[in-house]
Amino acid sequence: MRINVKGLELYYKVSGQGAPIVLLHGNSQDHTIFRVLIKKLSKSFTVYAIDSRDHGKSGKVHFLDYMSKMEDVAEFIRVLEVHKPIVYGFSDGGIIGLLLAIHHPDLLSKLIISGANINPDGVKRFFYYLMKIGYFFTHSNKLKLMLTQPDIPEEDLFTITTPTLVLAGRHDVIKESHTKLIASSISGSVLKILPGESHTSYVLHNEKLYGIIKSFIEG
Repeated sequence: MRINVKGLELYYKVSGQGAPIVLLHGNSQDHTIFRVLIKKLSKSFTVYAIDSRDHGKSGKVHFLDYMSKMEDVAEFIRVLEVHKPIVYGFSDGGIIGLLLAIHHPDLLSKLIISGANINPDGVKRFFYYLMKIGYFFTHSNKLKLMLTQPDIPEEDLFTITTPTLVLAGRHDVIKESHTKLIASSISGSVLKILPGESHTSYVLHNEKLYGIIKSFIEG
């Protein structure tokens, strides 16, 4: 399905019935990374899986920034009148989720993020330099986004009142200390560092994520 959001066309898939949950994918991906998760969640929830701007089947842009991507999702929720959805965001989607909770706290009921960072310093140096090399050869606007953004002040996290679950793999591309900083800055948040998991291993086409999400929602 497609929806026009402030002149930009966003593609999304909706399935299931029940309380609404919005799924936000990572950089250079699209909603299809959640196929397994959607199948499981749609038995109990109405699932909205969005392709973010310049990704998947959504409209293309010449410049990417997280604030615009966040406002896309906020407007999506308003236009479709999705009442108080749970939001799960992976990687870039997690950054968008944090920004939503900071700037539009009235829109969400719960927030789940995994592998998110609040600035580029949160990325482990090895992976950061790999991205720099990739950008040198490709000049990809998606790589540029991760090299230069986000820029979320730590004090902004203190304002989040949405019940939040913070996830990361033990072998994530995000520094564990950075993930713990995010969790400790959000009052009442739940932190889970998953042993044996990487940035993507428990997210992409994996049933394990469903159990973690469902447990948090029900809890």
